[in-house]
Amino acid sequence: MKKLCAITFALLLALTAAACGAKKSTAVVSSSGANACAVSNLHLLTPGQLTIGTDNPAYSPYFTGGPGGDWKGQYNNDPYTGKGFEDAVAYAVAKQMGFSKSQVKWQVTHFNQSYAPGPKHFDFYLAQVSITPQRAKEVDFSTPYWNVNQAVVALKSDPISHATSIADLKQYKLGTQVGTTSYDFIQNTIQPTSQPMAYPTLNNAISGLKAHQIDGIVIDLPTAFYMTAVQIPDSTIVGQFTAGSTPDHVGLVLQKGSALTPCVDKALAVLRGNGTLAQIQQKWLSEKVRAPVLH
Repeated sequence: MKKLCAITFALLLALTAAACGAKKSTAVVSSSGANACAVSNLHLLTPGQLTIGTDNPAYSPYFTGGPGGDWKGQYNNDPYTGKGFEDAVAYAVAKQMGFSKSQVKWQVTHFNQSYAPGPKHFDFYLAQVSITPQRAKEVDFSTPYWNVNQAVVALKSDPISHATSIADLKQYKLGTQVGTTSYDFIQNTIQPTSQPMAYPTLNNAISGLKAHQIDGIVIDLPTAFYMTAVQIPDSTIVGQFTAGSTPDHVGLVLQKGSALTPCVDKALAVLRGNGTLAQIQQKWLSEKVRAPVLH
């Protein structure tokens, strides 16, 4: 009996060691052993179709080109073109998950509705939605598809617009909203020779730039795109900085407790690992919009 117990114990040790040494699978499997991320097994809003939500209007450089296709002039950019940073990310995720372009359907959903409580009319949503603990109480977030950089906005006519490095920026008067990560970035990373201006609001900082109180505004890149496109005529993004000091992470939004979340995360992990996400970011948020990275 003792001998049998010893043999049984040794066998258990061997099995345990073999299991520990086995390579961990990256597949997401169901309790039955099936691949839960196969298109036929996904819990979708419409079987066989991936419904992706975004805001209306959809701004460049996130969505570019249009109107046209199924959008019929209702929106200023047509996501069915696949052009633009988030448009390209969405189609890359869809492809990695096993969907063809014709299997993707776009659904307009306003920004605040995307993370509000209640049922969703999309499988996942993207429109520069920052991942926050408060929002995560009501929805699922994917792992980040974008780590938002800080950037510098200036008037095209000013000398600072020709800066090509952090060292070039040190001589200029910079400003932003008080108490923000952008202000910390000016102080700790750029370290200009003159004290930066701390404005109570971003609108005050914009007024300060127009009045030439400051040479440039440091702000997160999404806000910089909006400033140069809408708020400050004849302005430009001088450049953006590397993600090492990123204050913000942007993710795909899904229904709270969605069975799709691990499959979306799996797709993003592949796209992150093979460099696809980095290539999309470089193309649409640096080259196409002339927002070079400043070192």
